[in-house]
Amino acid sequence: MNEQADLLTVGLVSVSDRASTGVYQDQGIPALEDWLSGAVANPVIFETRLIPDEQAQIEATLIDLCDNAGCDLVLTTGGTGPAPRDVTPDATAAVAHKLMPGFGEQMRQISLRFVPTAILSRQTGAIRGKTLILNLPGQPKSIRETLEGVKDAEGHQVVPGIFAAVPYCVDLIGGAYIETNDAVVKAFRPKSAIRPPRG
Repeated sequence: MNEQADLLTVGLVSVSDRASTGVYQDQGIPALEDWLSGAVANPVIFETRLIPDEQAQIEATLIDLCDNAGCDLVLTTGGTGPAPRDVTPDATAAVAHKLMPGFGEQMRQISLRFVPTAILSRQTGAIRGKTLILNLPGQPKSIRETLEGVKDAEGHQVVPGIFAAVPYCVDLIGGAYIETNDAVVKAFRPKSAIRPPRG
C-alpha cells in the first residue's frame, strides 16, 4: 500500500427489513468490505449502516454519510427491485444533487449476462455534494460482478465493471484520489488526470 495515498472514507449501507431485525445475517456489508479491501490501494475507513426498507430512514442515512461523515463514496446494497418495499433508488434520487444513470445502465448490462430479470432492477448512481452514491445488488456474487465486471475463462474482460469509472468520477466531484489494485480492477482516468508516482 502506498502510505501517502489519500485516506478514503466509504459508507456501506445494507437495506433489508429482515437483516436489520436479525432474522438473518447481513451478507451485503461483509461482501462490500471484502471486495473493496482487495480492490482499493488507499487506506480506507468504512462507515457501515444496516437499516430497514424505510425510505425516510434511507434518505436520512445517506444524508448523514454524505454531509456529516464526509464519505467520498457510498455503496448501498438491497432494495432496488420493483416490489413495494424496494425504495433504495427512490431515497437516493430524493437526496441527490445530480443523477448518474450510466452506472445503473452498466449494472443491468452486467446482470443481463446471467438473468433476464436484470431489467427489473432500478439500480442507479447519484452525486450529493462531494459524494458518489451507488445502489448495488444484494447478493455477494452479484456485488462482485457488478463492481469488477465479467471475465471469460482466460481472464479477459467481457463486460467492464462499474468500479473502473468510480475513481475518476470521485476526482471530478472533489473527493479522494482512489488508487486501485489493477489485478482486481484497473481505474480508468484520462492521462491528464493520473497522478505521477510519489517518490
